[in-house]
Amino acid sequence: MKINNQYIRFDWAAKRMLRDKANFGVLEGLVTVLLGEQIHIIEILESEGNQESPEDKFNRVDIKARNSKDEIIIVEIQLTRELYYLERILYGVAKAITEHISLGDMYDKVKKVYSINILYFDLGQGSDYLYHGQTVFRGVHTNDTLTINTKEDNMIRMKTPAEIYPEYFIIRVNEFNKVATTPLEEWLDYLKNGHIKDDTTAPGLHEAKEKLKVLTMTRQDKLSYERHLDAIMIQNDVINTAMQEGKAEGRAEGLIEGIEKGKTETKIQHAKIMKDLGIETNKIATITGLTMEEIKKL
Repeated sequence: MKINNQYIRFDWAAKRMLRDKANFGVLEGLVTVLLGEQIHIIEILESEGNQESPEDKFNRVDIKARNSKDEIIIVEIQLTRELYYLERILYGVAKAITEHISLGDMYDKVKKVYSINILYFDLGQGSDYLYHGQTVFRGVHTNDTLTINTKEDNMIRMKTPAEIYPEYFIIRVNEFNKVATTPLEEWLDYLKNGHIKDDTTAPGLHEAKEKLKVLTMTRQDKLSYERHLDAIMIQNDVINTAMQEGKAEGRAEGLIEGIEKGKTETKIQHAKIMKDLGIETNKIATITGLTMEEIKKL
């Protein structure tokens, strides 16, 4: 496997390198591009999702960070399918919120959370490679959006839903098939293909270009990285094989089901003819194999 003159995969870098303060610029760039505003990472927080077991290292990695606005940012990379993935996204956000408010605190201490999910598997149907969602309140009968009052005259200012409710980003890496011309597209090109333009100006990618070169890795890190790539290839091969076997099995089952259905329909047609000819029901049952009740319903 040739890995020279390439850039380190983002999932491996997120687990091993981007937690170093010197490399925060890479992660800041991705979040800046998604949110449309300059983001500064203050610290990387402890996260139970950053497993180091061999079984997990190729499947999932996440980073939980705090930005300069004291908001929580969760960046999660998922390499293979998980049945309850949406539920886990919700759990991760809820856990981040509750972890950062103490018992007895006022609710104004609730942190805003951004959940950025980089997926390398097919989550569902959709024509875009980037989806964004947030809680909004719409009128059931009028379809208008509820606007929260934020008056500041002699009273505490209320926050709007956009300021406090979590925001979710779903990045469907495998659905990106464009020539990269915008900062977002350049990021997708890196996430999917490992490409970074020589003259890139996309936030974070210049830092990635300088710090995530495979050739700059130590021998030990390079061996670990190669094992990581091998694990991904093996896992994907297992999944693809299982899917193909499942499709083949489904086609075989469908063929058998079709044959059996055809046999049953033929028996029913013969039974109808014999019934019209006045042949006794018990004799029809003996000849066709249908039950007495089935024949009576014809």
